[in-house]
Amino acid sequence: MDSKITEVSQMFDRFQASFMRKDYDTCDRLLSQLKVLLTEFKSLPPLFQETPNNIRELTLARHIYEYAVILSVKIEDQDAFERDFFQLKPYYTDARRLPPSAEEYPILGLNLLRLLVQNRIAEFHTELELLPPNALENPCIKHAVELEQSFMEGAYNCVLSARQTVPHETYVYFMDLLAKTVRDEIAGCSEKTYDSLSIKDARQMLLFSSDQELSEYIKEERTEWEIKNGFVFFQRSKESTPCKEIPSLQLINQTLSYARELERIV
Repeated sequence: MDSKITEVSQMFDRFQASFMRKDYDTCDRLLSQLKVLLTEFKSLPPLFQETPNNIRELTLARHIYEYAVILSVKIEDQDAFERDFFQLKPYYTDARRLPPSAEEYPILGLNLLRLLVQNRIAEFHTELELLPPNALENPCIKHAVELEQSFMEGAYNCVLSARQTVPHETYVYFMDLLAKTVRDEIAGCSEKTYDSLSIKDARQMLLFSSDQELSEYIKEERTEWEIKNGFVFFQRSKESTPCKEIPSLQLINQTLSYARELERIV
């Protein structure tokens, strides 16, 4: 088994070298091979069998899966992130014999941020409750918690400005996605509330720093909006979504009919 550990270690060294060169295609290929090799270690989850090299095997596997999570962020693959995170999680929760990892809280905070971006708020709070109380003092966890509070309170300025103070460089990808989520939320509310807004007001409401950014956003994300004479018109968006008439009289008649049938049964 020592030879197998050596083989995995050497391949992982090649993976890290490719990662440093930002050769992510090679990293992805090597990672697939590493995951297959790891299945031969009986000391890993879910078996956790006692072996002569179990600590070494567990530590190596944890390090590989930590890199896998970070790689998924680099290649912007949220599905891969979720798969790799759940493969990594038992090393944090169940492998108590291992020394703490420096990457644990940055990755746990990154997962919280992912759940927030995907609007999976219930899962966000479930994951948060599984953390020990002292974890809330960690900057990575604290950052995600404060973001969620700002998001729920509608303090969108705080959400967008938080990108400048991320506790780890891997957070930038999800922060950019969160900024888009925030702007889409504001845009959806704006087009339902107003027929039009001045370019200045629209820019301020959508938290852009220039008219050019606003124009590009409309061109790429809100093609149904129209910029004309210094205003942004939402009317075409409203016209493109016809209102459905609620058949209120039919619903009332059905309800009364159900009530009469219930009377006969009783």
